[in-house]
Amino acid sequence: MIEYIKGQVETLTPTNVILENQGLAYFINISLNTYSDIQVLTSCKLYIYEAIREDAYILYGFSTLSERATFQQLIGVSGVGANTARMILSSLAVSELESCILSENIGILKGVKGIGLKTAQRIIVDLKDKIGKSGVHSDAFSAKGASNSLVREEAVAALQMLGFVQSVSLKAVNKLLLDLPDMKVEQVIKAALKLL
Repeated sequence: MIEYIKGQVETLTPTNVILENQGLAYFINISLNTYSDIQVLTSCKLYIYEAIREDAYILYGFSTLSERATFQQLIGVSGVGANTARMILSSLAVSELESCILSENIGILKGVKGIGLKTAQRIIVDLKDKIGKSGVHSDAFSAKGASNSLVREEAVAALQMLGFVQSVSLKAVNKLLLDLPDMKVEQVIKAALKLL
């Protein structure tokens, strides 16, 4: 079992990173929270969750142990798969999710793509006690500015990887950047996830 991978950042997008460690390159799926934490780094350490299936071996990476713990709690809920859990952690910071679950705010959870009323209720029922006991904390938000066109391009690409149609994604991203041109890519994606 892989606990973490430390290596050089070869390629980084808002949804995945390729880390090179001693000649081996690992393709690792990440959330927007992790992207925010590592985007200015040339090397980093990611805590790993391995999803092993008959047809695939998929790595999910997290910049903090608390985010990985939250991810594992989410996928333990019936009806929540790894990609849905990553979508939740891309839409909400760990502390926001914790607060949402503890306050039983179904509306916020339903705002995440792929989460319906029953799944939102299940997440709250299954995790309220666990979150309360574990005391999950989120890390400080850090980011680096980028040019408007690069932000647009990366945001649309990330939304496509998350399952949204390019034209719809572009429309949402353009609207957001028109209103707030100084938004960083992860902020654009989080805001777009609430619009789509």
